[in-house]
Amino acid sequence: MQDGLYVALSSQIALERRLNTIADNVANASTVGFRATGVKFEDIVSGVGQKSMAFVSTGDTYLSTQSGGLRQTGNPLDFAIKGDAWFGIQTPAGTVMTRDGRFTMTENGELVTVEGYPVLDAGGAPIQLDPREGVPEASADGMLLQNGRPVGALGLYSFDPGLNFTRYANSGIIPNNPPEPVVDRIDVGVAQGFVEESNVNPVLEMTHLITVQRAFENTAALMRSNDQTFSEAVRTLGSK
Repeated sequence: MQDGLYVALSSQIALERRLNTIADNVANASTVGFRATGVKFEDIVSGVGQKSMAFVSTGDTYLSTQSGGLRQTGNPLDFAIKGDAWFGIQTPAGTVMTRDGRFTMTENGELVTVEGYPVLDAGGAPIQLDPREGVPEASADGMLLQNGRPVGALGLYSFDPGLNFTRYANSGIIPNNPPEPVVDRIDVGVAQGFVEESNVNPVLEMTHLITVQRAFENTAALMRSNDQTFSEAVRTLGSK
């Protein structure tokens, strides 16, 4: 009889994790470059034959691969990636991948994120511009030009976030393995004056939230019923 409680408890743990990821997705529905988190669950079988029982795993998180929509800002230092690639930025945690292309140029000509982290080129070095030449123009492949002269290039990288990835801030991802520069690919590029919006669908996430909450409540009711039945059995057997 207690086995049912363990199964229900494993289900609640899994549902709580899913609830947390949905809440995080909803909270970042307007975060530039944010990609939603999903959770993949599997059955864990304990025992063999008729004594076997299936429990719910705690789940593995994965990153949605769907791109968000592009929004035009008119800011020449805003960039959106077209295709499957990421910007590289230098942070205290090392190189971080992001789709948030809201950049600025410092007085020294360094291209940085809104948080002040240096933006990297394809070789992994911070991008240095000439502050006297004004705002750069970007070609479709990410090449940066000032007064018609190439002065650098936005680094575009590919990497596999894998399961149970680690976020940095809101839209950043810390890669488990060194990311690979993306070069000579016609399906990958940048759009200047645009940013990529979050790929979270708030209406769909709220629907998932309601479904998970109901499942959690049903599991809790099942646990209470199971516990009550067990208590009544103990009292009945104890009175014999």
